[in-house]
Amino acid sequence: MAFFDMPLDQLESYKPELTAPPDFDEFWEQTYLFAHNTPMKPVFNKVQEPLDLVDVFDVSFPGYAGQPVKAWLLIPKGTEDPLPCVVEYIGYGGGRGRPVEWLTWPNAGFAHFVMDTRGQGSVWREGDTPDVLEAGSSAQVPGFMTRGILSPETYYYRRLFIDAMRAVEAAKEHSLVDVDRIAITGSSQGGGVALAVAGLMPEIPVAMPDVPFLCDFKRATQLVDSHPYQEIVQYCRVHREKVEQVFKTLSYFDGINFANRAKATALFSTALMDDTCPPSTVFAAYNHYAGVKQIRVYPFNQHDGGGVHHLYEKIQFLRLFWH
Repeated sequence: MAFFDMPLDQLESYKPELTAPPDFDEFWEQTYLFAHNTPMKPVFNKVQEPLDLVDVFDVSFPGYAGQPVKAWLLIPKGTEDPLPCVVEYIGYGGGRGRPVEWLTWPNAGFAHFVMDTRGQGSVWREGDTPDVLEAGSSAQVPGFMTRGILSPETYYYRRLFIDAMRAVEAAKEHSLVDVDRIAITGSSQGGGVALAVAGLMPEIPVAMPDVPFLCDFKRATQLVDSHPYQEIVQYCRVHREKVEQVFKTLSYFDGINFANRAKATALFSTALMDDTCPPSTVFAAYNHYAGVKQIRVYPFNQHDGGGVHHLYEKIQFLRLFWH
């Protein structure tokens, strides 16, 4: 994939009009209050893994509507005092997988809380959390981008974003997690989820969205023909009379509308050849982001972003922030 989006100097100033509807904040406040009808009582079961230097906990916590969501919590073995914790959200189609896949952060001295993704976890990494559909869900393109898309109340990402907020609360319930030192992160879909949580929970100190998905929906669907955005395009191609409603629903979930509400110190990443999460859509969120921010740009990379090189950047970023 060659360069296909704006030149970097234009990306750095690209700031599309926000699309948040007038009741955006009320919608999310009411959704969050609904989620809190279920008390946060996570279950941490210590499990045996062939790992000598890490303690692993199989976690279950109440997410949207109290529905159980799975997670892993990994903590360096022998930890006695609470540690800063990285809460991580997963890319599209993936689940929490196995603990051996998540060894970087505990080996760097952090607690690591890895949230499973409801209904996903069967494309490239396994998951254990089903999505319980609500009444009112409509026909959809295979995938998750159009699940319940005719209303913000039934849209899939309403449930997932609330799960993600509750994951932060669940992580704080463990005695070895420092409640004042929480960072949220994720790549692609996980980055989009992290951006939403940063906007909905402005008390979170650090956010690290990598090549974030779910940003600037209108431009993304008009610029690239790659999946998952193509799911929305296919839906609108068939349901021609519902295009306006589709994008009205998406306006409640667009990363640019969360970005201008976020206060966390942020480290973004983007890749200029990324045709899954185009760089202009990432910069749309970054340029609207209200908190202290930095971005790393990887000119010749695609959806891999900065890969392992950016992981080093994130470790250093957190160590400088908290030391």
